[in-house]
Amino acid sequence: MSEPTGAPIEVVRHARARRARLSVDPATGRVRLVLPPRAALRPALAWAESKRAWIDAQQSRLPEARPFVPDATIPFGDTTLRIDWTERGARTPMRDGERLCCGGPVERVPVRVERWLRGEALARLSEATQRYAARAGVHVSQVAIGDPRGRWGSCTASGAIRYSWRLILAPRFVLEATAAHEVAHRLHMDHSPAFHAAVRRLLDSDPAPARAWLRAHGAALHWYGRPSGS
Repeated sequence: MSEPTGAPIEVVRHARARRARLSVDPATGRVRLVLPPRAALRPALAWAESKRAWIDAQQSRLPEARPFVPDATIPFGDTTLRIDWTERGARTPMRDGERLCCGGPVERVPVRVERWLRGEALARLSEATQRYAARAGVHVSQVAIGDPRGRWGSCTASGAIRYSWRLILAPRFVLEATAAHEVAHRLHMDHSPAFHAAVRRLLDSDPAPARAWLRAHGAALHWYGRPSGS
């Protein structure tokens, strides 16, 4: 579990906010105070500071940072990889069974491992996306990856789909369900009953277990690759 950090409070004014709301982001640990547009700042901050015990309790429950360092383990689809580093090894990571072999200066291991994971994520998500697009009879103009905090995938009206690269850290059924979800948006740009029926049809199974997995474990995926103590 993460230690409380005494993190600064980020103030965000939201047009639809009706009262002050304090939260701790489970993906980043950031403390956020959301206020109505015209709410007085000083008393709101004083109220938030009075909740430090609650903030500390929430932060103590956050997942631990999981840096990409030698001997660390990484979830990878339905298996787990261990970073096997030797200084004289190849600098480009290579998978050997359940080992991810990597060489070069040790301080570059985190960057190289994340770059490799991103490449694997793009390859697997591109394959799954095109497979579901062919099944749906739709065109996907682009598949890309990023590292968003608030969503696992997005689809534009022009047919470009973007995913979180961290889906490669989730079980395969979660990645597949997310790809089917985004491709279904090429049929319905909403979350109507027709959309959800399309997801089930493309996936040929119930996507609910994947959604439940992400609700339960998704935030922890954002802590992989983060330095210890962050």
